[in-house]
Amino acid sequence: MIVIDGSVGEGGGQVLRTSLSLSMITGQPVTLHSIRAKRAKPGLMRQHLACVEAARAISDAEVEGAALSSRELVFRPRGIRSGSYRFEIGSAGSTTLVLQTVLPALLMTDGESDVTIVGGTHNPLAPPFEFLAHTFLPLVSQMGATIDLSLLRHGFFPAGGGSIHARIVPTRLVPITLDTIVPKRITRVVAFVANLPLAIAERELAQVRKELGVDKALCDVEATRSAPAPGNFVRIDVEVGDRTETFIGLGERSKNSERVARDLCDEVATFLGSPAPVDDHLADQLLLPLALAGSGSFLLGTPSDHATTNAAVIERFLPVSIRFEDAGNLVRCVIAANERSRSPSDGTG
Repeated sequence: MIVIDGSVGEGGGQVLRTSLSLSMITGQPVTLHSIRAKRAKPGLMRQHLACVEAARAISDAEVEGAALSSRELVFRPRGIRSGSYRFEIGSAGSTTLVLQTVLPALLMTDGESDVTIVGGTHNPLAPPFEFLAHTFLPLVSQMGATIDLSLLRHGFFPAGGGSIHARIVPTRLVPITLDTIVPKRITRVVAFVANLPLAIAERELAQVRKELGVDKALCDVEATRSAPAPGNFVRIDVEVGDRTETFIGLGERSKNSERVARDLCDEVATFLGSPAPVDDHLADQLLLPLALAGSGSFLLGTPSDHATTNAAVIERFLPVSIRFEDAGNLVRCVIAANERSRSPSDGTG
């Protein structure tokens, strides 16, 4: 039994999700305590409970402590199974985080899987649908995976009610490296509104053009009336060699259109001004698939607490080492096979 202390590092939900994913894949039972101890509302919230229930379903697991606000969980997987699954979060909790919990395990099964998840599709502090579709999954595809992801309906806070669907073909992941410094350029800007005036999107695009000097021809407004609740975001795609980094700024009631756009532009400008080919958010997401592939490396700026915490959890389950090495004005993350046997009492936990 591996024991994981959920209060270590950034002390959030990523510790839970990575532990569930790797418990299913390795077959090792896990106990988590002090779950989300560093959050304002510690313990399992609905979206975290949805991750647990989804993991339980695809691995036929025995679970103790699966309840709202629970700070301790025991998870004993019996064996992962491909199939057709539907998971409802019951709130505006992130559908993409639930998908990322079960995706690695479903890549290791013996058959195709179809997964539909209902909840929020664009959430603060969670990867939005477009990030998965245009940035993360294309890289996982380079590693050999076949994953078809579609957005069925947008879901914004507080109503949720959005849904995504994924078709997952099992595969053995192969390593990749993202160590080359390449030119970057903005290729598309989209301002999206759901059940809101188009003027909001137009003001956001005007601010992006002002801040970043983007050609008007690269800017688009998109809208829908089918979402259960109003919502808004601005998306900026940055070409990095032969791939795309996608940045999203979510609208909030406390922010006007110009502020939403300015905050996003600041983030994009920082990335454009850095030689790093991998953004900090993507760096965190890449660790698990590269570890499952057995090796890989990439250059980034400064590793986040999410990334270093995630690396420590991964090393508890898999025979790999994850190092963040000085590379001049950048950091190189190196994932390498580590044949040293690992005791459940070693490391994080």
